[in-house]
Amino acid sequence: AQVYRVSAAVPQLSPADPAAIGHQSGMSIGADTASFKLVLLGEGCVGKTSLVLRYAEGKFSGKHVTTLQASFLTKRLNLGGTRVTLNIWDTAGQERFHALGPIYYRDSQGALLVYDVSDESSFHKVCSWVKELRKICGDQVCLCIVGNKIDLAERERRVSPDEVAAFAESVGAAHCLTSAKLNRGVEEAFLGVARRMLERHQQTAAAAPPAADSARTSGIVLDDDPAGSG
Repeated sequence: AQVYRVSAAVPQLSPADPAAIGHQSGMSIGADTASFKLVLLGEGCVGKTSLVLRYAEGKFSGKHVTTLQASFLTKRLNLGGTRVTLNIWDTAGQERFHALGPIYYRDSQGALLVYDVSDESSFHKVCSWVKELRKICGDQVCLCIVGNKIDLAERERRVSPDEVAAFAESVGAAHCLTSAKLNRGVEEAFLGVARRMLERHQQTAAAAPPAADSARTSGIVLDDDPAGSG
């Protein structure tokens, strides 16, 4: 993974510069390469940053680090012979930063919507994020609803996995249970949404008319020897 300006003291992602968002957002595709934007959304303290650092760097810190506005990193992987770059955006969960959300998750092709399995209100907030994302990013955005902190004892859990699974199915999202602390289910969550983004793009590209045919139909042919020339 390529991480930008990582602090040596406490593992954390660097703040993203809103002015540079256009350079790391959106989607680009080559013959055997692909680049996608993936955003993590959820309330504060649900473990979004811990999930990103665990996936990208294999690290976990028990210290809580508040994300201010948003942070950014890249992760490169190979999916079935296609070199994929994930541009991963970790957004702030605090209420005071919610108005800035659309700045950071516009043009996203995928999202991990994270809740804390011990906090029922964090799951209810995820439900509202689904509507917001579809409004900003369109119906084609690939979603995965992630229940984090499954390392907690069963008696501390407040969210029913069956309820979440039913909701995820109703909105066309995947559902994963993770523990950033124990490194359980983390890679599966990120890889799952990465594969869905790639598959969705490939399906869209296969249905599109060839670019060469489009160019031929829109071109203008000029006669090299116009009638009446000397």
